[in-house]
Order: sequence, then C-alpha cells, then structure tokens
Amino acid sequence: MTRLLTAFVLIPIILWTVILAPEWCFLAILSIIAVICYREFSVITGGNRASLLAGLGAGLAILLLPGAQFTVLTMAGLLAMTAAMRSEDLAGALPSAAIFVFGIVYIFGVWRFAVPLRALSPHWLLFALGLNWAGDAAAYYVGRAIGVHKLAPRVSPKKSWEGAAASVAASILVALLYFPRFLPQVPLWQAALLAAGANAAGQLGDLAESAIKRGAGVKDSGALLPGHGGLLDRVDSSLFSIPVVYLFARFI
Repeated sequence: MTRLLTAFVLIPIILWTVILAPEWCFLAILSIIAVICYREFSVITGGNRASLLAGLGAGLAILLLPGAQFTVLTMAGLLAMTAAMRSEDLAGALPSAAIFVFGIVYIFGVWRFAVPLRALSPHWLLFALGLNWAGDAAAYYVGRAIGVHKLAPRVSPKKSWEGAAASVAASILVALLYFPRFLPQVPLWQAALLAAGANAAGQLGDLAESAIKRGAGVKDSGALLPGHGGLLDRVDSSLFSIPVVYLFARFI
C-alpha cells in the first residue's frame, strides 16, 4: 500500500513537470533529481565530501551548459586522476578515480538525454519514463505471484524470468496504446520494437544498480521514497532506457 501511495503522489508531479512546466522549471527539477541520485550513488560507493562536491559541480555543468559535456567530462577525468596521485591509499586511488568519473556519466550524463528528448516532444520523454513504470509494476506483481525461474540470483534474488517477460509485455502494451494518440507518426510495429528494446535496457539498468548495491552491501540507495527506497532505486531503469528512446526518436 505504501508503494502505491507514493506512486499516486509522484505521478501527477512528474506529468506536470514533463508536459507543462516551463523549460527553466523543468531543468531545475531535473537538476534536483540528478543531485539526489548522485548523492545516493556517492554514499553507496563510499565517496567523501570533496568528491561529492566536485562530482556535483561537474555533473551540473554537463546537465545545464549546452555543448559542455565532453569538455567537462574530460576535465573531471583529469581532476580525478590528479586527486588519485595525492591519495595515501594508492591501491585504491585508481578505482576511486574511476568511480568518480563513472558516477558523473551514469547520473548526469544520462539525464542530459532527457533535455533534448523533451525538446523533440514532451510525449517522447513521458513515454521513456512511462514504459518503465508499467514494466516495473508488471514485473513486481507477476514476479511475486508466479515467478519461479530466477533471472539473476546473485545480483537480485527476487527477480524472475516470468516477471521480466511481464515487464516487456506491459511496456509493449503501453506503446500500442500511447503512440496512436500522442506520437501517431511512428508505425505501431516500430513502437512495439522500441518498447521491447527500451524495456530490456531498463531491466539491465535495474540489475546494474542492484549489482552496485550488492557490492556495497546495502539494500536500498536511500529512504527518500516510502515503499521504493531511494530515488536512484526508482529511476535506475530510466537511466538506461532514456538514451535508447532518444536515439530512436532523434535518428530513426
């Protein structure tokens, strides 16, 4: 019940932000989401205050400054390597530098795709998010009801192949209902293929975040959202599916 109540509160806010919010407001909310996600990631991976502040600065530059992605990412990599040379723990210096740069790409770099995707049409971004909401819900309830065959027991013991299949089916159903109404220029067969591919990417994103948490020995990325854990737990699928939808919408 707590899980459903949280969803009912969040969905209207997300709908307004994606469809109706002025651009400055959308960017402000997106920045807040990215900052929270990066903070949760930094806590999971053992980052210190200095690396958190540096990562937030570089990440926000990637997210908000047009054309800054490659320049800022390169500078962040050089900064991370410079800091690694000054570390007393040289054995852990290189992994720490790699985690620092990876976190910026994983959180801010991926959310950057949401900006041009919304510029193409808010309905593209809403679809990229909505297919994961439907897929996650289907996987959760079908997996609990009939899930027997484990999908990735070492990474996420509760996930099942039955739940994964239900997730793909739910995303395709969303596409078949959504595209004729909001994005009619896309043939239904392409919409179905896009939904299946983006859902598969989203499920990989979910498993990737689960692997990070399992390696760190934590269950959730945080406790911000009752019934869901941290914000990163809620958007981990979207971080992998949004680039897939953007590439399709932009180039195909």
